[in-house]
Amino acid sequence: MGTTNLVKKTITLEPTENPVAPAVTPPPASTTTEGPLPKKPKMGSGRSRKKEIPQGLWIKCDKCAQMIFDKELDENGKVCPHCDYHFQIGSRERIHSLVETCSFEEMDAQMTSVDALKFTGVASYQSKLDAYQKSTGLRDAVVTGIGRIGPHRVALGVMDFTFLGGSMGVVVGEKLTRLIEAGTDRGLPVIVISSSGGARMYEGMFSLMQMAKTSAALAYHARQKLPYISVLTHPTTAGVMASYASLGDLIIAESGAMIGFAGPRVIQQTIKIELPEGFQTSEFLQEHGFIDMIVHRKDLRSEIGRLIDYCGK
Repeated sequence: MGTTNLVKKTITLEPTENPVAPAVTPPPASTTTEGPLPKKPKMGSGRSRKKEIPQGLWIKCDKCAQMIFDKELDENGKVCPHCDYHFQIGSRERIHSLVETCSFEEMDAQMTSVDALKFTGVASYQSKLDAYQKSTGLRDAVVTGIGRIGPHRVALGVMDFTFLGGSMGVVVGEKLTRLIEAGTDRGLPVIVISSSGGARMYEGMFSLMQMAKTSAALAYHARQKLPYISVLTHPTTAGVMASYASLGDLIIAESGAMIGFAGPRVIQQTIKIELPEGFQTSEFLQEHGFIDMIVHRKDLRSEIGRLIDYCGK
């Protein structure tokens, strides 16, 4: 058997004069272009990565500055769960929280203010009425009617601060007077929940006349030995506070409400005396005997029912 001779052959590569290293040496001059290098494109240009929070999900508390989930605030009756600050609520929401379901019968729902004085300023009174009626869905700053709180039928009036600051004009005074008279005729307790900046300046003397008219109606109501409960919420001031809001047989206030005739800044500038801490708050007024009790919003319904029981009505 023969043997096979394996011959190892070595192949030698001759070096070139200009060796080119791939991906290292720049391309020949003939392929280059003059001018600046192209800019590196930005990642995600035209689209923001920041997620925007939809409107209406969170509310900042005016007192403690904590952020509150809107649903949580609604479930807590528009009261801050951190500091117990009472947010303002509308008249419809207030009525819903107080009376039994489907028991409220509204009165004088179509009554509307008119511009008797032809008031003009930056904007006309009529244009303001139109704008607020559209934005709030209300005809004026108070809703009145007959409803039931627990087993008791009551004459209930609720002011709404979102309509021209809850100001009292001819319609507000007339609706409340008719409510009080209906309560007197039917032998019902009257409950008025106030939230107002005072008399409506656009109606001049006509608005001031409502102070006397509502007070007179309450005097007739009192002669029939019928209870009148006044509930003061933030804020209750000026002509409203100087009339029917302060005439209750029982005066209840919500916590932290500003209550008074003029604002604290005006009073301080007038009498030139430093005002005490908490001046014109419901807590201050209760301490000085002007308010009978301060009731948390979640307890207002049951407390009013208890007081009516106590009055025997």
